Amino acid sequence: MLQIELWKRILVWMLVVAGLAFAVPNAFYSRVEGHNDAVAAIEAGADTPENQAKAADWPSYLPSTLVNLGLDLRGGAHLLAEVKVADVYASRMEALWPEVRDLLRPERATVGTIRLQDSDPLELRVKISQPEGMPRAVELVRGLAQPVASLTGAGSTDLEVRAEADTLVVTLSEAERQAMDDRTVRQSLEIIRRRIDEVGTREPTIQRQGEDRILIQVPGIGSASELKAIIGTTAQLTFQPVVGRTDNPDQSVQSGQEVLPVVGREGSYDILESAPVVTGEELVDAQPSFDQNGRPAVSFRFNASGARKFGDYTAENIGSPFAIVLDDEVISDPVIQSHIAGGSGIITGSFTVEESTNLAVLLRAGALPAGLNFLEERTIGPELGADSIAAGKVASLVGLGLVVVYMILSYGLFGVFATIALGLNIGLIFGVLSAIGGTLTLPGIAGIVLTIGMAVDANVLVFERIREELRTAKGPSRAIALGYDKALSAILDANITTFIIAVILFALGSGPVRGFAITLGLGILTSVFAAIWLTRLMIVMWFERARPRQFTIRGMRIVRDDTKINFFRWIKFTFGASAVAVVMSLAAWGTIGLNFGIDFRGGTTLRTESAQAIDVGAYRDSIAPLGLGDVTITEVFDPTFGPDQNVAMIRIQAQDGDEAMSPEAIAQVESALQAASPDVKFTSVESVGPKVSGELIMTAIYSLAAAVAAILVYIWLRFEWQFAVGAVAALVHDVAITIGIFAIAGIRFDLSTIAALLTIVGYSINDTVVIFDRLRENLRKYKQMDLRELMNLTVNETLSRTLMTSGTTLLALIALLALGGDVIRGFVFAITWGIIVGTYSSVYVAKNIVLMLGVKRDWSKASASDPTVPND
Repeated sequence: MLQIELWKRILVWMLVVAGLAFAVPNAFYSRVEGHNDAVAAIEAGADTPENQAKAADWPSYLPSTLVNLGLDLRGGAHLLAEVKVADVYASRMEALWPEVRDLLRPERATVGTIRLQDSDPLELRVKISQPEGMPRAVELVRGLAQPVASLTGAGSTDLEVRAEADTLVVTLSEAERQAMDDRTVRQSLEIIRRRIDEVGTREPTIQRQGEDRILIQVPGIGSASELKAIIGTTAQLTFQPVVGRTDNPDQSVQSGQEVLPVVGREGSYDILESAPVVTGEELVDAQPSFDQNGRPAVSFRFNASGARKFGDYTAENIGSPFAIVLDDEVISDPVIQSHIAGGSGIITGSFTVEESTNLAVLLRAGALPAGLNFLEERTIGPELGADSIAAGKVASLVGLGLVVVYMILSYGLFGVFATIALGLNIGLIFGVLSAIGGTLTLPGIAGIVLTIGMAVDANVLVFERIREELRTAKGPSRAIALGYDKALSAILDANITTFIIAVILFALGSGPVRGFAITLGLGILTSVFAAIWLTRLMIVMWFERARPRQFTIRGMRIVRDDTKINFFRWIKFTFGASAVAVVMSLAAWGTIGLNFGIDFRGGTTLRTESAQAIDVGAYRDSIAPLGLGDVTITEVFDPTFGPDQNVAMIRIQAQDGDEAMSPEAIAQVESALQAASPDVKFTSVESVGPKVSGELIMTAIYSLAAAVAAILVYIWLRFEWQFAVGAVAALVHDVAITIGIFAIAGIRFDLSTIAALLTIVGYSINDTVVIFDRLRENLRKYKQMDLRELMNLTVNETLSRTLMTSGTTLLALIALLALGGDVIRGFVFAITWGIIVGTYSSVYVAKNIVLMLGVKRDWSKASASDPTVPND
């Protein structure tokens, strides 16, 4: 019956109010953002009247958390960096030589003379003149080994020492390498975070990905090259003894020595001992300052151990030159005039004030322990971000308006309840995103628009069920209660399958794909809550006031109640058409191929806007002299940016031997294009190396395979294996035909398209599960009916819901397709086309497979997992 306990009503409205309270700040984004910045500044010590005024601009009793805007909405730079962990092994071996040398020198009577040998950077080889003393040498050097400082390396030592004839070989143990890898990446992560924080950027994302990669996303920064300038400099500072000077960079030197250029003295090089006396890791502070002649300099201070080593060396080497080396360049090589105690000093050189300030920032943040290899980089201009926000707002409002009108026309008053719940549902999505500190991306907006279309599905299921129950002459109260009870199983099954897809997208995706997965997953959760509890509570409250003795759900009907379409009449034709379409799609995929974006084939894409008409020939001629290989230039028609904005996409193949394209090469391309069209603006730049693109292809395959496998298992557990096979056959049908359309039409196929395909899988299975759920119910209800006739009955009974849900979803997507901008047009097109094909396959493919395989008819008892189905 229609009874909801008071505590449940209070809980539902409390959840709604809490969600909306967290969502409200996003309606005043700039104001709340200024408030948050002012509060942070006051806490940092900048308690100025201006900050106090901004802090008071938002009520303290309201939440002030905001949904973070992704780079594609705010603009900024994205980098995926690989830490060169092997560099640290070589540095460790290099630093180990002085210790081994000093340890063996007192044992010359036993081991003879010792000499460092050229070797692989990952090992240290020391030759001794008296091989009979090798056991003693091995024993001594093994004493340098220390326990590995990690849980996985417990019981292991960091060094492995062995003898090869007259040569002592020292290497790092496997446990120590693993521990060093972890320490190196964690240290690099922290140093990058400190460097970016020094610049004062807003809401950066800096997180570890995998074993040796770091993802860096910084909103508001001008370009990826600027971001690389901040974090890419290793700032490895060392203080090394000077052995001699030369003007020959190829001067032959002894083992343990190196030749480095001197900054400010062109053609001059210092010969240095490779092992440093002190490193920048022992610095505790560095500040810009001025030397005694008023020239910009950097003052520094060592920690206790660094101060001791620095002091001892300067005391023992008065009158000798001493090199200060920054990133393999000698920035200063003064002669030691006196003992420098206290561990402080000053770095002089040919600095400007800005250079000395930047050097101090880098040194204060610390030296990156290893170099970085940039595998992927993207720059999104702020203009494109603002355009994307505007287009997303318009598309969302238009889509929402169309769905609201459609629902009210179809269900009258109940449609009004559904649209109120839909508006609250969208508020809840933003509220949850704000509460968890989630990030909204442009595909995330697409996820919300898709949620607008799909959120009404649960209400449609319920309303159609209520209509059916009202036709059986049950009272209105009983009809509403049974409508909700009988729709519950289909609602849960349909949404769980789509939620599985969202989880897979989040687990295996990255960047915008994850943003789409988050909004899709949250949208599913809030939609189920809104349909099962919120809409139901509103209907119950209305019913308690109105107390109607009889009522009907009035509205337009797409499908008549007595519809009896024979869906098997053209079974040979529909089955044959589906088979031909799949074969043709696979043939197009194999012969024409897919127009892979840079995500999958590597390379660089520049998106340009210009007030002048795009001259593709002039663009191509300007880039050709750069010798960058295959360059594709495509003019993009995008009415959302107005008649005066001409958009072009320039795609450049991956460069041999490189990962992401160098900033210098990108700058050359930009200069060449500006020469051809002076007013051209670069709204986004994306560069993906072949290593990452290859991995993304495998990730895409794994994602699709995981989605299909998860759906297969779920349907098998909830229904029978025949249903699972039919559902998977429909999914393969939908995905294959969609890929074929992409191949034939030449539409760009990138990482977001994989997200679209997975969404198609989720939507298609959603539709199929609703039909299967009713079929399962009818198998229990009509035990003697012929299976083909029973399936026809089932599809006719659910046809209204199928078309209603497809219609509302397509209305929202068509708005996004027309008004959402070219950035996600391919992504939205894939989902739109997939919904059309998915609706077809649910009716004409999945059930036909089940009919061919046959099903168990002994379903006389409801399963424990589905207690809502009556035993008629």
